[in-house]
Amino acid sequence: QVQLKESEGGSVQVGGSLKLSCAVSGYTYSRNCLGWFRQAPGKEREGVAAIYVGSGNTYYTDSVKERFTISQDRAKDTVYLHLNSVKPEDTGMYYCASRPGSTDGGCKKRFNRENEYRYWGQGTQVTVVS
Repeated sequence: QVQLKESEGGSVQVGGSLKLSCAVSGYTYSRNCLGWFRQAPGKEREGVAAIYVGSGNTYYTDSVKERFTISQDRAKDTVYLHLNSVKPEDTGMYYCASRPGSTDGGCKKRFNRENEYRYWGQGTQVTVVS
């Protein structure tokens, strides 16, 4: 049984930083694409970033490039999302998700497609305040 558990989010001021973590259990092999998604109120869920476990290659949606960083600690089976220079539009529920068996190429091409991911965390709220 694959399980993903996000850390508690929180409130952060505009321009500030916040680190989210996601502990993965049940499938910790290299052939896995781990992604972060977010959903703002009244909007569809969107893919933010992903990391391919085997290579450590990372992928980002344009709106967060240069501001967010996804990383992993394989010893802890944990993936992180570092949010920097946050903006009000970064507010939303953040989810981590897993695609066991993925290739690196597949992770790169479809990292932001939620129907590609099989397992999801419960989500954690991030609120950017001014």
